Order: sequence, then C-alpha cells, then structure tokens
Amino acid sequence: MNRAQLIRDRIVRQVEDTDFTAHGLHVLVGDEIAEHRWTPDIREDVHSAAKGVCVLAAALAADDGLISLDEPVADLVPHIAVGAGVEEVTLRHLLTMSSGIDLPWSETMMTDWPDLATEFLGRPSRGRVFQYSNASTYTAMRVLAERVGDVQDYLSARLFTPLGIDDVVWERSPNGRIIAGGGLFLRTEELARLGRLLRDRGTWHGQQLVSPEWIDAMHSDWVVAGENPGYDRYALAGWGGPGAGWRLHGAHGQLVIFLDEAVVTITASDHVGADAVAAFVVESLEDVRH
Repeated sequence: MNRAQLIRDRIVRQVEDTDFTAHGLHVLVGDEIAEHRWTPDIREDVHSAAKGVCVLAAALAADDGLISLDEPVADLVPHIAVGAGVEEVTLRHLLTMSSGIDLPWSETMMTDWPDLATEFLGRPSRGRVFQYSNASTYTAMRVLAERVGDVQDYLSARLFTPLGIDDVVWERSPNGRIIAGGGLFLRTEELARLGRLLRDRGTWHGQQLVSPEWIDAMHSDWVVAGENPGYDRYALAGWGGPGAGWRLHGAHGQLVIFLDEAVVTITASDHVGADAVAAFVVESLEDVRH
C-alpha cells in the first residue's frame, strides 16, 4: 500500500466514524494518487475554493502584463465613484480581504444592488481592516474584467483548457458577471487538478502556467484575520493551517489541503464538520511524513 492509499483509507474511516457528509476524496502524495467516492461523481459548487481560481486569474493577467495587483482599483474603473479612502485600495487588498470596506456576506448579496461592485467601491475604507466577504472577490473580478474581458473566457484559454477542464459552469450575477467567490462547479478530481497546480508552484506537466511567486503568495504574506485557530491568517485566497498546512476552504466542506508534497481534496455538504476533518487530514499527513 502506497502513502496516498494509506492516507485515503485513514480519511475514509474518519469520515465514516464521524458521519461527516463527504462526497468525494482525492489524495495526492508525490505522484501517488488514491481516490474514494461516497456519492455520484458530478460537478458541484466548490464555493469559496473558487476564490483561489480568481487569484489565479489575476496572477495570469499580471504575468501577461495586463495588470498589477498593486495598482489602485480606482484607476482601473475611473467611471465608478469610490468612497473615502478607497483610492488607496488595490487589487491585492481586494483579494486578501483587507480593503477595509464594510460589506459583509448576505444571502441576497448579488441581488440587493444593481451593481455589487459599484456599491462596494462606493463605501468608505477603514484602512487595512480584514473582512471576509464575497463582495470583495466579486469586485476584484469586476475590476480585472476591465483588462481581460470576461474572466471565465480568459481563464478558459489560460487555465481551464491546459488543465483539461472543459465546459465549465460558473454562476453569474444578474448583470452577467461571474459570481467569482463561489458558484464554480467542478468535480472532485478537477478541483484536485488545481490543487496539483498549486502544489507544483504553477507548473502543469512541465508547462509553467502561472509564475511561482503568485502561488507562494497564496500561503505567505499573511493578513491577520482573527484569533480563531485556522482562521487567524489569510493570504491570496489561502487560509493558514491547520497545523503546518494551508488550505483553500469552501463552505460546506470543500477543501484543498496542502502539506509539503501532499494535496488532499475533499468535496462535501457539511459545513460544521469541515474544520475537524481538515485537522485530521493534516495530522494524518504529518504521521506519514514522519
């Protein structure tokens, strides 16, 4: 039994012992792969794991010389009136949730305003204050579209097609823009391909799709996000922890967990149990590493 199979079997037992509502599991250790399914293999919303894809969109545009993450967003959308202090907000601030603009998540976020990005940027900034909100990622992609056109179309050519992910479904706002911070539908194994790309610092089968420094920035240069373990550090879409790992973390247990050469991808419909499962995954990976 190889390491990936060992990790898979441990996670499967833990999931079944705790009644965590998992759908799919993909374990990558080095080049070893092991998988397991509890439900049919269909595409499902990966929720906030999509924020990592949005970061890759901005990174690709920076690599293409189309944008700088440190350019004030007000300069990119001069037709939008910005609130006090927002003239200092950059794309990096939007993607790290540190714009200081107060607009927390709500179930009706996409329909409460004719244009969510205009509403968001029109509010004042409190400085580099962290607030986790899909409005921030949505606005980042709205701004990015000024340079790349439709973000999903841009990603299809630059990311999805090279990864062999076709006919992607990404939910759209009433004005036709991608939801960005969620609404991206992928199979477990497709999400795992993104995980391998991140683990390998932007390289896919020998081809450098994204510059390594952008991948590194997804789990470094942390912004202080709070005090709760696992939610106290946030970077470009990446959460620090559990333990020595880092992760993309979508609502309802959509997880891509990284530790050294290992990536564990889980899709699920269990928000409450996700933190405990993530901690167990890292503990298991550390046991195998030692």
